[in-house]
Amino acid sequence: MKYMILAYASQRDYDGMAGGTAETPAWTSEELAAMTEFMSAANQELADSGELIETRGLAAPVHTRRVSNGDGAPFVTDGPYAETQEVLAGYWIVECESLDRATEIAVQLGKCPAPGPLAGRGYADVRPIVDGATELVF
Repeated sequence: MKYMILAYASQRDYDGMAGGTAETPAWTSEELAAMTEFMSAANQELADSGELIETRGLAAPVHTRRVSNGDGAPFVTDGPYAETQEVLAGYWIVECESLDRATEIAVQLGKCPAPGPLAGRGYADVRPIVDGATELVF
């Protein structure tokens, strides 16, 4: 079965990685290197096990556009969104034996190093991927 692991962050997290702001301290080069090394190793381990289908990180929320069809008229809003604290930061598609195994993978990915107050704050959703309408479970 295939599962999507959706990892979340905030615009502030992206700001820190990009050099910081008045409200958000910059990540050090060591912190960025630790994150990159961890993710590279985790992704390689999943590839070696045959469980990794695809993984991607997403650009900062400031580069996002939200498209809606409210009140019958389409409209587009540029990000970031003040009403949203968390944003989708990246994803993994894995193929493994069970939801429990996909959850184990998400737990391991959640151990990615981050600067002080960010460590342990992140979270991920793990969702089965369906191949068609007949597999939808409500």
